[in-house]
Amino acid sequence: MFKIMLADDEGIVIDSLKFIIDKEFGDDCIVEYAKTGRNVIELAESFRPDIAVMDIQMPGINGIDAMREIRKTNDNVIFIVMSAYDKFDYAQEAIKLGAIEYLTKPMEKNKMIAALKSAMEKVVVEKERRSKDLIVREKMEIVVPILENGLIYNILFHEYFEEDIDNYLTMLEISEKYAYMLVLVSGDSKDGNHMTNALGSSVKLQKDYTRIREYVKSSFEGAIVGNVMGNKIAVLVPTKSTEIELSTREDLIRSARELAEKLSLQTGNSYRIGLGKVNELSKMDNSYREAINALLLTTNTVAHADDLPIGCEYEVDYPVALEKRLFDEVEKGRTEAAVSAAKDYFDWIRTQDMMNARLKILEFALWAERIAYSSGGMVYSFGVRHDYLPTIMAIDNMDDLWNWFSNKISFSCNAISNKNADSSNDVIETAKKYIAENYTKNITLDDVSYNVNISSYYFSRIFKEATGQNFIDYLTELRIEKAKELLSSTQYSMKEICTMCGYSDPNYLSKSFKKKVGVTPTEYREGK
Repeated sequence: MFKIMLADDEGIVIDSLKFIIDKEFGDDCIVEYAKTGRNVIELAESFRPDIAVMDIQMPGINGIDAMREIRKTNDNVIFIVMSAYDKFDYAQEAIKLGAIEYLTKPMEKNKMIAALKSAMEKVVVEKERRSKDLIVREKMEIVVPILENGLIYNILFHEYFEEDIDNYLTMLEISEKYAYMLVLVSGDSKDGNHMTNALGSSVKLQKDYTRIREYVKSSFEGAIVGNVMGNKIAVLVPTKSTEIELSTREDLIRSARELAEKLSLQTGNSYRIGLGKVNELSKMDNSYREAINALLLTTNTVAHADDLPIGCEYEVDYPVALEKRLFDEVEKGRTEAAVSAAKDYFDWIRTQDMMNARLKILEFALWAERIAYSSGGMVYSFGVRHDYLPTIMAIDNMDDLWNWFSNKISFSCNAISNKNADSSNDVIETAKKYIAENYTKNITLDDVSYNVNISSYYFSRIFKEATGQNFIDYLTELRIEKAKELLSSTQYSMKEICTMCGYSDPNYLSKSFKKKVGVTPTEYREGK
């Protein structure tokens, strides 16, 4: 159904157009008309036409000016312009406003019908586009909260690979490298520094989650909102700044206080909000703990970690970033990168006195080993470090201290990387054995990952890293090699070979075989 508006001050033109439309398009169109510029504008607001046939010269406001006004409230209307004047400037202005045709009077029936058909086609295309956009938007309304919660969950619990986080950031269109955490805590009421009836309020929180999510996003630009965890909701707020200045912090606290009041009025629960410090995205677990601790250290409705004695303060010239970089690399078992970071840190150590340097290097060595032991694969022995302190105290120059330090960092990184490699190798060998024993069956990636007791996503990743092939390609190659063997050494039929190689359809085997080997199974057998 097309809504068509006719705008002309001549009744005979209106009647002619209505007759043409009724005869050519019948019940497919609803037609309304107006004879003055002002009435056309008013009609367009209430009628919301798909197509507007406009005369240039009308009493009062002319057709071009009326089109300008209509365009302000209706981006999608398609204009067809009529005029007794074949003036270039009129036509040019009409085209700028989205007119698809500029017809001169007296009107030619066939040209008007062609123009209306063209306009209708555009209306149909635009409606389909808008419909698809709405479907996409509806899907995104479902998907985005899942992505946001996935990002927060992975960052807080360190269950991710770096590229996973990059993928989340890309899909959520987050370009900032820094952020801070906001924690929303609910309860029946505030009792000192905690909320009463946390369990009961968590049920209410879940029920009101969609509304709460919208309020949070309207209060904090770019906020990424996690799911309900107990009586808490974790919120990540990306920022370009590496720290929050006092004036900005005051604005954030004010916004958080207004948010807590608004949520309390709308849901009937009471709320407290903690805000952590700005940090790198990979360190949001620190900001989250700071936000929680800020609430524990005060009875205020809103508390910011920067206003409270939370976390370690460093002297001005201490290389905090180098320290973080060093232990990030140790945790990942990247020996070369960790030693490089250790070298950069040690360049600063060289400017310190010898005793403080010894103590710091000993601290870092023990810290790196603790990470290595915690990662598994090493057996802790209480006396294994008995010589560390005497050795450190006997070192009297920075070069020897560096050699001892770099060896300890390398040892810890190698222990972690070897453990990871050994673990992966065990998994891959077990998987290969399972595939070799079951390739004749309809096995899947999920079947194999279940057999080795790791997630299919992680298994797929390490399997390709170890074999250079994805699971399907590896399985197909194994089956094709078995088929080649059977074709060369037996007289089994193609149907029998198909079953023996794990295929249910001989035609599919034939296609896969030719794709891999270059000839059909029959040609391969005959060539032998």
